[in-house]
Amino acid sequence: MAKRPPIQLELDLPLPGRGEAPRSDTTEVEAVTVTRTDESPARADRLMEAICAWENVETAARAVMRNKGAPGIDGMTVKELPDVLKERWPQIARELVEGRYRPQPVKRVRIPKPDGGERALGIPAVIDRMIQQAILQRLQPEWDATFSEHSFGFRPGRSAHQAVAAAQAYVIAGHEHVVDIDLAKFFDRVNHDRLMAQVAKRVTDKRVLRLIRAFLTAGALDGDRLETSREGTPQGGPLSPLLANLVLDELDRELERRGLCFVRYADDCNIYLRSAKAARRVMASVTRFLERRLKLKVNEAKSAVDRPWKRTFLGFTLKEAPGFPRAVSPQALRRFKERLRQVTGRHRGVTLKRMIAELNPILRGWAGYFGFSEGHELDTLNGWIRRRLRCIVWVQWKTRRRRFQELRRAGVSEKTVYAAIMSCKGPWRIAASEALHRALRNRTFAQRGLFTMVHHAVA
Repeated sequence: MAKRPPIQLELDLPLPGRGEAPRSDTTEVEAVTVTRTDESPARADRLMEAICAWENVETAARAVMRNKGAPGIDGMTVKELPDVLKERWPQIARELVEGRYRPQPVKRVRIPKPDGGERALGIPAVIDRMIQQAILQRLQPEWDATFSEHSFGFRPGRSAHQAVAAAQAYVIAGHEHVVDIDLAKFFDRVNHDRLMAQVAKRVTDKRVLRLIRAFLTAGALDGDRLETSREGTPQGGPLSPLLANLVLDELDRELERRGLCFVRYADDCNIYLRSAKAARRVMASVTRFLERRLKLKVNEAKSAVDRPWKRTFLGFTLKEAPGFPRAVSPQALRRFKERLRQVTGRHRGVTLKRMIAELNPILRGWAGYFGFSEGHELDTLNGWIRRRLRCIVWVQWKTRRRRFQELRRAGVSEKTVYAAIMSCKGPWRIAASEALHRALRNRTFAQRGLFTMVHHAVA
């Protein structure tokens, strides 16, 4: 492989790039599209050279740096990546091309799940993360074109919103029974031999095959204990979502062969049918296929045959109403309110300005996703948030004298002020009073920078 002069490694890597896995506290990966070459690298015997090409490595490094993420077991941070590449990349590239590179074990971390459990992530070392990203950039454009149109997770140009809209379309068309399949610890139970057999159908470069298996079997350091990896693909690495889609492509093809209407987003799969009897039959047969053929386990406690408006899919549900409009699921609403209560605790002792600054990123992110709802949840939440802020201000004013002064300064009449400060109602009920609404109007919060959540039109 022709080497670039070392000076090339001083390129401005911190510039924004595309791709790589997100930060370690998330479960999604941002897919990338790389321009195809005349010779398909996924079928060539020189795929490793394409992976190690400097242009590909530079793009991968930028993606890793942009996504930041936690250090792996070696403690190396993404900020150190440019210097490490400058010093070590020729040696690393030589090891990769010669088939001698060995990934480090991943660092085991656990993050809370919405249902109260924990999700185990495997955080690769930064160099390993970059190599995985470089592999992803070469394989994904080739593989993605072969995946099912019913698969929406971790794919370029596809999103959770599109998956929800596709599910909604099936229900509108009369498929009013859903087989909701939840796979138990999917990423931890992927069978390595079956997975590598699928990879080998698409990749002929044996060095790449050995490298991918090495990533799968690198093990995990959990505290001081090194765990072996006999199955599974650790969440946290850029390559895992692509491999997961490859595993579940077998499920997609089986469902297509049966002519079923379904939507899959990563390991969340919903199948839509016209009758409860057919749905129960499909649930039984698909469960057998998953467990016997793919060696995966269906979580019986979370899987069910039910009506779509009684189930949740990617944080949304459908209402049993004309057109089956999309709505934020009750579980998602409850979790969001719990999070906001933590930020807007009335005894936190922080200024309203600082509280609004802490709230805004949360509100923007939530509205960016759940603004896809066709209900009125965001409008209701806006009012609820403002009431919490009025409640906090009322508590912070503390004394009747201070409350009198602040309300009068805001132009509230004496009669209305006295009705508020002499009331025996608690802060939450006072927050809905005429006095607080006149003193702290909606436009007052807008002037102080509070983000207002709005619904977004379907793209």
